[in-house]
Amino acid sequence: MWIVRPVALAASWLAVLPALPAADPQYESARRKLELIENRKVAPGRIVIFTPGEINAWARVRVSEIVPQGMRDQRVDLAVDAATGYAKIDFLKLRHAQGQSTNWLVTKMIEGERDVKVAVRLQSGGGKLTVYLTRVQIGMAVASGPVLDVLLKAFFLPLYPEAHIDEAFDLDYNIERIEVRPTGVRVFVKK
Repeated sequence: MWIVRPVALAASWLAVLPALPAADPQYESARRKLELIENRKVAPGRIVIFTPGEINAWARVRVSEIVPQGMRDQRVDLAVDAATGYAKIDFLKLRHAQGQSTNWLVTKMIEGERDVKVAVRLQSGGGKLTVYLTRVQIGMAVASGPVLDVLLKAFFLPLYPEAHIDEAFDLDYNIERIEVRPTGVRVFVKK
């Protein structure tokens, strides 16, 4: 989340980036791996590894299709079962791109581009994935509690109404689990 297919969901939580030419070899490698998973052509018990470069390249191409306006300069840092995404976001443009109107007061509060940092923790096993939103920083302000709930409801959930934040959801494509490490994302196919 990110929604899209489960593998794409995990990848999109890990990297939300602007479009690169489709000829990017890392994008092509990630796309081929995703197609193998989606078409169930990965042998049982195998592990498919997406490097940080592949994740970022795939996301640069896909995010422009998912979020055509209001987001740029995205990147991701991976950690052990966690990721932090960075972007410059114009929340007003995001809302307008969705066809949503915004009242004058809210417009004045959210207009303009902001540096945004979103940290998540992922837990996966038994064919399920849970994404825990751990921190959102917009400019110098850190959102938590009720403020974070408002941001989720006003901006994220309208983009991804099927998102499951802080609740487990079933992985598809015969995936057993997804592990995030600084060296990449490992997708384990059931035996």
